[in-house]
Amino acid sequence: MALRGKLEVDIELKSNADQYWKIISDSTTLFPKAFPHDYKSIEVLAGDGRSAGSIRHFTYAEGSLLAKSSTQRTDAIDDEKKTLTYSIIEGDLLQYFSKFQAHIAVIPVGEGTEVKWTAEFTKVKPDIPDPTIVKDFAVKNFIEVDDYIQQNA
Repeated sequence: MALRGKLEVDIELKSNADQYWKIISDSTTLFPKAFPHDYKSIEVLAGDGRSAGSIRHFTYAEGSLLAKSSTQRTDAIDDEKKTLTYSIIEGDLLQYFSKFQAHIAVIPVGEGTEVKWTAEFTKVKPDIPDPTIVKDFAVKNFIEVDDYIQQNA
């Protein structure tokens, strides 16, 4: 089994790309309030929580299958292109993956949006399964953000 891998998902959503990007790029404030079943808190440790170089600590809600906590660094963000790249730098996932970096792209499609999420990872041992649970959590979040926008528009 290979140590390095990549997961990808494309999902089409109803929300306008500008509205969607605004929510995604303001997740520090909004996610714990709008999605307390997933996020207990998101704390900014360095930077403004939004720009490249910012570091945020995520504490996930009780019963999370994903992890109890993670610390993410924003590697790159481009408001014009609506793209975000982040790396996990501390937390439960690093027991299994020595590298975990994800990229989100929010793409306008007519009145709606397409979100592309890609994660590249390196396993600490070959017998560790691919992190499909992380992909499933990301897809769930993308759908919940879309629902949130539709309900609050």
